[in-house]
Amino acid sequence: MKVVIQRVLEASVTIDGEKVSQIKSGLLILVGIESEDTLEDIKWLSKKTISLRIFNDENNVMNKSLIEVDGDAIVVSQFTLQASTKKGNRPSYLKAAKPDVSIPLYEQFVAQMEQDLGKKIQTGKFGADMKIALVNDGPVTIIIDSKNRT
Repeated sequence: MKVVIQRVLEASVTIDGEKVSQIKSGLLILVGIESEDTLEDIKWLSKKTISLRIFNDENNVMNKSLIEVDGDAIVVSQFTLQASTKKGNRPSYLKAAKPDVSIPLYEQFVAQMEQDLGKKIQTGKFGADMKIALVNDGPVTIIIDSKNRT
């Protein structure tokens, strides 16, 4: 499981012209799921994401986590994070989990984030053509792969 985490001043998801999710200060989290991902990946990645000290403290040093700043989050499924670009110029998505695997894992990830953060998480809609708007704060963008823990 891979995530791209962006610290934002605001973010939103629009589908078919309708804004379905919106947050102010917090994280926009893009999630790419592969077939081998497990509940262990979900738990580790959720804890890691909400515990990252990437928000500024009173001295303007990145020293606070999403929990500590009481920030919000939007989680959006993005299978293209599993793209392989080793051969040619057309990305291969063979590593990306099929919907029957990825939808339940995505939903478990969102539920785990809600449990760990102690609040509702905003989401996109799995498989929809979404328009994501954000104001990246910093900019701060971090990529984490649950397969590279050690």
